[in-house]
Amino acid sequence: MDTPWIAHARSFLGLREVPGTRHNATILGWWQKIFADFRDDETPWCAAFVGGVLEEVGVKSTRSAAARSYLKWGLPLNRPVPGCVVVFWRGSPSGWSGHVGFVVGKDADGNLMVLGGNQGDAVNIKPFGRDRVLGYRWPDGLPLPGGDLPLLRSDGRLSTNEA
Repeated sequence: MDTPWIAHARSFLGLREVPGTRHNATILGWWQKIFADFRDDETPWCAAFVGGVLEEVGVKSTRSAAARSYLKWGLPLNRPVPGCVVVFWRGSPSGWSGHVGFVVGKDADGNLMVLGGNQGDAVNIKPFGRDRVLGYRWPDGLPLPGGDLPLLRSDGRLSTNEA
């Protein structure tokens, strides 16, 4: 069973950036919900997606446009659980850029299946290698789910486009 934020996040599957000078109104709304000053859908918006979804279901986010801000949010976990927030490095493990999304399962190769925004300029579920993980987090004060990550079908091609 999905957490409220995962059920809500799934409702945005397929949402995409608008090419050209126009911008997706939903992405612009997420920027507002996390109090970021961006007014476009070209700025990397993975943290806006995670933060906007959390805020829309009543869970306080980091209210930051930085993916790595989630490394200091909520409760740290030593393993992924369904619905947790996962933070990845992008570019370099010691750099400043990153990617953030929600873990919804694993594939047959053990890769994490991540429901995220700005994955190929869209909201989707993509496989990510565990070697890029910086941390797993869970909202403070909410009960952790039991059980293992569900097995999901994947094409096996790891995500490489989150900017």
